[in-house]
Amino acid sequence: MRWQQGMCLDERYVPYLQMARLYHLARLNNRCFRLDEPLVSAFVERWRPETHTFHMPFGECTITLQDVAYQLGLPVDGHYVSGCLTDFHVYIEGGRPAWQRFQELLGVLPPADQIQKFAVNCTWFQETFGECPDGADEETLFADKSSNRIHIRWLPFVARLEEMGGYSWRSVALAWLYRCMCQVANRHVVKLAGPLQLLQSWIFWRFPGFRPVGYDAFSWPLASRWSGYNPGVSEKGPRVQMARLRIDMLQARDVSTLSTYV
Repeated sequence: MRWQQGMCLDERYVPYLQMARLYHLARLNNRCFRLDEPLVSAFVERWRPETHTFHMPFGECTITLQDVAYQLGLPVDGHYVSGCLTDFHVYIEGGRPAWQRFQELLGVLPPADQIQKFAVNCTWFQETFGECPDGADEETLFADKSSNRIHIRWLPFVARLEEMGGYSWRSVALAWLYRCMCQVANRHVVKLAGPLQLLQSWIFWRFPGFRPVGYDAFSWPLASRWSGYNPGVSEKGPRVQMARLRIDMLQARDVSTLSTYV
């Protein structure tokens, strides 16, 4: 998965993002945050679904709820996020068809070539809603809350921005990352998805030897420290092998403890 170039955040969106308590994440995504695919891939190879931990030369370690709190600033208190992953379209509010609800919220339906099962390509969202039109009213602003590829099972949450801050999104982010890494452990799955900003920032904070040089200033959330980072476009294969070798040589003293955050 590649993180897209940051898009300019129109100030008219800000009140709605603040209402959803996600403005700090929008500011993070508003700046370039490129994924170091070889490094992330080498770490994911160490992931074990049986224990939900990375098996390292010095022992086991994993990403925790505390890490998510500091890296992305997401709340853990609140309602749990749940729902059916397979027949969700049967349970959309009022029993309406899922795509009917989609059109009610966003005012338009994506073409068939932009849909993969029940997920819409992020490029369509960016092309359709990337710029806030002049004279946009509240309804238009409300519609543009999907700057990334999104599965339409999230529609009930997107439809109620005033309630979004009341959910435990920290748990969601962590569980989703775990799930995605467990799926990649299957040899038939070759693409890694999920909150990869969280994974990469965790690597940089916990393993200082992998941190890019020149990123000493940071703000909240802590993942914003790496805004503007560009790992380069050199051949992936040799870089993966180098990352594997460096991981093989890690020792316990090379890991930052929880005191890194305090």
